[in-house]
Amino acid sequence: MKVLALYNIKGGVGKTAGAVNLAYLSAKEGNRTLIVDLDPQGACSFYLRTEPGILTGKKSWLKGKDKILHDVKGTNYRNLDILPADFSFRNLDLLLSEMKKPKKRIARSLRPMSGRYDAIFFDCPPNITLVSENIFHSADIILVPLIPTTLCIRTFTQLGEFLDLRKGKTGKVVPFFSMVEKRKKLHHDIITAFRSEIPATLKSQIPYASLIEKMGIFREPVDRYAGSSPAAGAYRRLWKEIKRNEDLFSPEG
Repeated sequence: MKVLALYNIKGGVGKTAGAVNLAYLSAKEGNRTLIVDLDPQGACSFYLRTEPGILTGKKSWLKGKDKILHDVKGTNYRNLDILPADFSFRNLDLLLSEMKKPKKRIARSLRPMSGRYDAIFFDCPPNITLVSENIFHSADIILVPLIPTTLCIRTFTQLGEFLDLRKGKTGKVVPFFSMVEKRKKLHHDIITAFRSEIPATLKSQIPYASLIEKMGIFREPVDRYAGSSPAAGAYRRLWKEIKRNEDLFSPEG
């Protein structure tokens, strides 16, 4: 089982769109896939037309064992399930702080998923909190979508500085660029400079496209309603590159 987190300190960079589209592509290939929507805004759950269950957001599923399974829901897509978000997730930091080993609780809660799923995707809220530190501990790969702007690059630097303090876990951080406008020289210059400093940056880019924004209208992954579009093709290339670079689903993995 591989755990992939879509994370950035900054909001509005394409985390949720990335989580939904990449998880869908994983499931489409036959991998048993789960999305864990940790953002209290619940955009990921909205896109996949799901509502929270009776335990979602409560302390019980953080206690481990099989309690988390009661809230997992199916989606309209084969092999793709979701643990939907709830607005009460805004209190997850408080709940975690009251528990023993608070930075490892989410990893513990995922143990019942081993053997049930091939891939788990986290859609993460922004900022660095106890929830974030749980993600850093739980995830095999932290996918960081970046808009090619100065402020967004600054947040990646801040994330790197923070993770350096967490026993060298920066090796699992994999950035890629999102909302890219190829006609903007500034975007081109920022991407070129960033890649020269961060060789781990994925080559695949997600464009700025109205078709991606329309996920909120269609409430589906882009590949479902615009499969032949450049935007859908960009997500397919990104997923292929992630699998190749991170050796996902190989016999050794």
